[in-house]
Amino acid sequence: MSFPVVDFSAFILDVEDICPADLDRLSRDVKEAFTRVGFVFLDNTGITQAEVDGVMEASRRFFLQPDHFKKTFGRKSFPNCPLHGWIPMETERVDPGTPADLKESFNMTSLHPDIETMAAFYHRCKELSLRILKVLAHSLALDPDVFLSAHRLVETDENTTTLRSIYYPPVQAAKEGQLRCGQHSDYGSITLLFQGSEGLQVLEHSGEFITAPCIPGAVLINIADMMQRWTSDQFVSLVHRVVLPPAGDSTTRQSLAFFLMPDDEAVIACADGSDRYQPVQLGAYLAERIGNIYSE
Repeated sequence: MSFPVVDFSAFILDVEDICPADLDRLSRDVKEAFTRVGFVFLDNTGITQAEVDGVMEASRRFFLQPDHFKKTFGRKSFPNCPLHGWIPMETERVDPGTPADLKESFNMTSLHPDIETMAAFYHRCKELSLRILKVLAHSLALDPDVFLSAHRLVETDENTTTLRSIYYPPVQAAKEGQLRCGQHSDYGSITLLFQGSEGLQVLEHSGEFITAPCIPGAVLINIADMMQRWTSDQFVSLVHRVVLPPAGDSTTRQSLAFFLMPDDEAVIACADGSDRYQPVQLGAYLAERIGNIYSE
């Protein structure tokens, strides 16, 4: 299976709107790609490789600092944003049946305290995500407000949308079953992923994991759990993981993930009026999903 690439230039950032004919075409392309695979590369979005490289370089400098410095910015250090901040190595276990993940990360869930480079990139990812929601709604013949109205509080403390910078250091040793990131599905609406090297694997419909390539300048988009519920399985949230490097490979890996979440108080119900999924409040769902992933 190959990962589809969709040209997003008709709705590129910094262009105010999209003409109806282009929206029709783009919606068809995106729907076909998501229906066939579930992960889609968007090219010509307006987010440049130079922007991505700048954020990754700033992140790399942070991750290479001593742990005692990074602890100052640790998760749970920001009362209004409990997910905001640095997460040390082997703290998260996204697959509960396996050892903790061989990664560290920094979550940016709020724009205060402001971190200039990250904040600017967060805002760009937010704007692209909202455009993608509009395209997804159009592809299903839905009013775009069905999705957009549940994301009005992004960038505030009433929404947990997160820009996560992830650093995978060289693997010196690994426990049995341990990965750089255990297999899981994402929790929110959609995820934007920018990766510096290969390592991500996606569980395709056949039951086999396949490796996602790196396409410079393109953004890898995947459907997350809330969107699957919203669309009554028309779009599906796929399981994925980050595997260990080959034996003897001591390279690092970096990625940036933008997890678009509905507002905490938003109630997600099937947009087609069916009862395939019962309505769920995002905040309650998220608390249940993340409650068991931390080892401390």
